[in-house]
Amino acid sequence: MGRGTSRIARWMGWLAATLAAILIGYGVAGLAGGALPAHPDWRPPPPPAGRVEIFVVSNGVHTGLVVPKRAAGVDWRALFPAGDLADPRFGGWDHLAIGWGERTFYLETPHWADVRPATILAAALGSRRTLLHVEHVPRPIAAPDVRRILLRPAEYRRLAAFIRGARARDAARYPGYGRDDVFYESNGRYSALRTCNAWTGDALRHAGVRVGRWTPFPATLLWSL
Repeated sequence: MGRGTSRIARWMGWLAATLAAILIGYGVAGLAGGALPAHPDWRPPPPPAGRVEIFVVSNGVHTGLVVPKRAAGVDWRALFPAGDLADPRFGGWDHLAIGWGERTFYLETPHWADVRPATILAAALGSRRTLLHVEHVPRPIAAPDVRRILLRPAEYRRLAAFIRGARARDAARYPGYGRDDVFYESNGRYSALRTCNAWTGDALRHAGVRVGRWTPFPATLLWSL
């Protein structure tokens, strides 16, 4: 083996070790961020206070918030109208599922099987091309990948303000995965530090809910609730 080949082998070994260390460190940090709660003293409001029921849902890749279309003085029907759907009849459902993410990653990876290394790397390095994903849905039912949260009206209004702030002004819209959903241009920068799941955690922290301080993974977000 020549000197040049030996140097290349050593460099490749160093690169592989560095990448492995970064990935392991990122995973450990994500676990720690989910385990360390923000608003640790928060508790759900007791009945019969005017509670608003919301949900956090996960498909194993993306997490999102499911909120009622009308509650606590918040009405989403003008901001996310049924007329934006491929089939406006789905606008008859009484809840919205709302998530945020990088445009290419969101449009091309609805499931883990669709994930491509190049897409992950491009999104992790950072992108300002972000979208809100909005689905018109019925009220979710209990499941391992669904978390039910009860909010006080003021908490829900703070959550709503956070979501409104994520939608770009005069946002263009794009077809969704089916007839009941749509994408809107959004504000914010996506990166490995602020993933779609971290955004969901940010929204809950803004509302004042007890949730992990940093939740880049869907599993750590759900565990922290």
